[in-house]
Amino acid sequence: MKLHRIIDRLRAGKKNDEGFTLIELLVVVVIIGVLVAIAVPVYLNYRQGAADKSAQSDVRGAISAVEQFYTENGNKYPTGPLTENNTDGTKTTLKLSATGKQVITLSDKTQLSYVAGTAAGTYKLCATNGGGSDKKYLYDSEKGGSVQQAPDTLSITTCA
Repeated sequence: MKLHRIIDRLRAGKKNDEGFTLIELLVVVVIIGVLVAIAVPVYLNYRQGAADKSAQSDVRGAISAVEQFYTENGNKYPTGPLTENNTDGTKTTLKLSATGKQVITLSDKTQLSYVAGTAAGTYKLCATNGGGSDKKYLYDSEKGGSVQQAPDTLSITTCA
């Protein structure tokens, strides 16, 4: 008899624990919604910043390739525009000349241009990344220094 009473008490106690109420579930859903509303814009800003940094990094890599071309080709800079050499279909690679060995590998969605400078023996490199915030970056060998953010009016094809 005692065992039967214990089982009845346990069954009676379980009926009170039937799960979450609708209000409790709605509160949890609202909290998750608020967290997502905060996290998504922050994530998108990080992605744009990373794309901008990749364009800036591609300009730095291109400077090294141009200077290597200069030393390997009798102290002469490339004369024409960069030619696309896309061999594997996944990466954009640019050659400095038809006969040169120097190749610049670009990040995804980066556009880069090389233009001979106005003064003899100078050049300009400019780039932007389509996945970023449309910032443009410029390196002018005549001025030297580091890669700078260019004005919004800069043309990527002419670096001017």
